[in-house]
Amino acid sequence: MAGPINHIVFDIGKVLIHYDPSLPYLRLIPDEDERRWFFDNVCTHEWNLEQDRGRTWEDAEALLLERFPDREEHIRAFRQYWPEMVPHAYEDSVSIMEKFIADGRDVTMLTNFAADTFSHARVLYPFLNKPRGVTVSGEIKLIKPDIAIYEKHARDFGLEPASTLFIDDSAANVEGARTAGWHSVLFTDAAQLKKDLATFGLEV
Repeated sequence: MAGPINHIVFDIGKVLIHYDPSLPYLRLIPDEDERRWFFDNVCTHEWNLEQDRGRTWEDAEALLLERFPDREEHIRAFRQYWPEMVPHAYEDSVSIMEKFIADGRDVTMLTNFAADTFSHARVLYPFLNKPRGVTVSGEIKLIKPDIAIYEKHARDFGLEPASTLFIDDSAANVEGARTAGWHSVLFTDAAQLKKDLATFGLEV
């Protein structure tokens, strides 16, 4: 049994809001094989991760346009249609976070997110403004699971690592938090999260 948890830290994408970059491309590139090729070779996960690390969209697009000039429309569509990639919140997860806040618990967020799209997300999903604060990778140019981002979040928000619980959908990010001395649980759905929270004495 862990000691008392005084700080709860939420990831955002695939924990509080749905994220799927393929959604607008179901319309833009209807052919499944071509769409798969596009994500495997052009707008790859690794390419997008650099925006989470702080690279500007202008630089990101320029890099791809130099290599794939015939794909300009689809390359620019990634940022243009970004809101379609985050179509809804996970209301059951959000309600858990809001219950913690209502109960007076210390809640913050730690996310790999491009700075400008996160600003847009806060408008689309106002509940993202309810926690005490957030560390956004694109703003500080560090990304999970680099231990430095967990350490910076703890310093900035005055968290005691041994009293901190982190919730993330990525096993690598969960392990990164543990390396930083935090407790951490892997998010799959709200029902399992409630069970995991209970093991830390956190009832919702």
